Amino acid sequence: MISRSDDYVEYCRETARRARDLHDLALRGRHKKEATRLIHERIVEAVELRPEDDLVDIGCGDGTLLRMAQQAGVRSALGILATEEEVSLVRRTGVQVRQGFTDQLPIADASASVVVCNNVLLIVPREKIPASLLEICRIARPGARIFIGEIPFAEQHDPTPQFRTRGETLSYLYREHGLRAWFGMARRMLWWRLTGQPEVIRPGTAVSFFAPAEEFVALAKSTGLEPVRHWQHHDPNDRNNYLLRKPMRQEAILPQAI
Repeated sequence: MISRSDDYVEYCRETARRARDLHDLALRGRHKKEATRLIHERIVEAVELRPEDDLVDIGCGDGTLLRMAQQAGVRSALGILATEEEVSLVRRTGVQVRQGFTDQLPIADASASVVVCNNVLLIVPREKIPASLLEICRIARPGARIFIGEIPFAEQHDPTPQFRTRGETLSYLYREHGLRAWFGMARRMLWWRLTGQPEVIRPGTAVSFFAPAEEFVALAKSTGLEPVRHWQHHDPNDRNNYLLRKPMRQEAILPQAI
């Protein structure tokens, strides 16, 4: 029987292992390179990226923003990815990348003048959001600009249906995505049977965290970050982007449950 897993780390690891194009790591779809570029151009503008900046991009995907930062002549640009498989692929493009998680960043205190975390926190378990924001605050220098993007402001419906049998799965893939998707899944099913591996599908479409603007702003304040402004994301338009700042001086803050 086919089972489903919403373990996003394993989904990222599997995506890296199966990637045929580096942009697969952006997790936006192979044909959305232009959308990825436009989103990161808007982020560069929002944070007012400058040559004297030290950038940390948490969940840097295929490294698009890191390469833009290099072209802009920033002092340093470092990306964080969830798995070593992703890190290995992105490093080949000549950018600096490390493995880490949002709530355990492998970065020293006050290292970044700009922190970006776009399209990432929505797949972080809700109970880890306060610790993740505290980590962002920790690595940011006083006065740092912080962009946290694509936070859903309402509960999300997972568009991926669940199936119990191989036939149902293959029929859906052929009907909705065509012969190529059907053939790819058929090959995976054959590999499962030959190797005796568990039959697990990781769609990577489940959303773990959402928050209305007022809730997220309050949460950011509670973890030591100062809201500057927020606005509705363009596509998809059921998410918000937030520009925050680390105050020049602040009191020590402990994680809070949400």
